[in-house]
Amino acid sequence: MGAGTLGLELEQQAGALDAVLASVGGGGLIGGIAAWFTDRVSVVGVEPELAPTLTRALQAGEPVDAPAGSIAADSLAPRRVGARVFPIVQRYVNRVVLVTDQEIVQAQQALWSTMRIAAEPGGAAALAALLSHRIEVRAGSRIAVVVSGGNTSSVNFA
Repeated sequence: MGAGTLGLELEQQAGALDAVLASVGGGGLIGGIAAWFTDRVSVVGVEPELAPTLTRALQAGEPVDAPAGSIAADSLAPRRVGARVFPIVQRYVNRVVLVTDQEIVQAQQALWSTMRIAAEPGGAAALAALLSHRIEVRAGSRIAVVVSGGNTSSVNFA
């Protein structure tokens, strides 16, 4: 699973982490990350409020259909989380938080204005959770935020 190697690479490059934040679509990326870190690092999934695919599956105890809206629909709005990855995510993802489309846009703008990273909405969702304070971070914590995806368009990030 290629997404599992992302967890390995994060660990090799960043060293000891307290948490990893990653956006959730079908569950493959966060499933791979969670499978690598298991219980050693807190893994937090982030979804748009208008596409709560994993949130609904966790509430139901199994993959179920969920709304598929949001500005991040290209990458984070499948109808349901993958059946094969769900047991991994259910066991090793510590929590899932929801962010608004406005918070995602603000995260995109922050990535562009501070680092010149043009991220798609789905890629910026994890940072949106951090910037909107939906994730509590203790001073001194080491947090990795996964910015992924390739569905960018000519959006004004300024």
